[in-house]
Amino acid sequence: MSEIYETQRLENQLCFPLYACSREVVKKYRPYLDELNLTYTQYIVMMVMWEKKAINVKELGAKLYLDSGTLTPVLKSLESKGYVYRHRSLKDERVLLVDVTEEGQRLRDKAVRVPEKVSKFLGLTSEEAVTLYRLLYKLLDSDEDSAE
Repeated sequence: MSEIYETQRLENQLCFPLYACSREVVKKYRPYLDELNLTYTQYIVMMVMWEKKAINVKELGAKLYLDSGTLTPVLKSLESKGYVYRHRSLKDERVLLVDVTEEGQRLRDKAVRVPEKVSKFLGLTSEEAVTLYRLLYKLLDSDEDSAE
């Protein structure tokens, strides 16, 4: 194969193992999240909600790297399950707020062991997991830096 096409080989792409690993890690969550009747995206939204209790949708999307087109149906679904409540800000009706409900807060107790269960299947030492975490966030942060 000509050297000019080397960059197009799948094995030379950083994006592919990131993509494949992401899919595989999410797959490891599936059985535990199925027990909670949550998708992975719903789960990460709920993790933010458990931490923040209330947040505006724009901030939630930024924190999760999700656009409103992805976030809106997830929030609608979580609201229909009784886990969150969406409402307009009284100060500015353009701002949509999300609050965790009591039922949503109770879900936290049911989900508390999920990270521990999944981490057993990842095959990384604690040090490797910390290094990977730092490198992944370095990539995410570099994207923000380039947008300026």
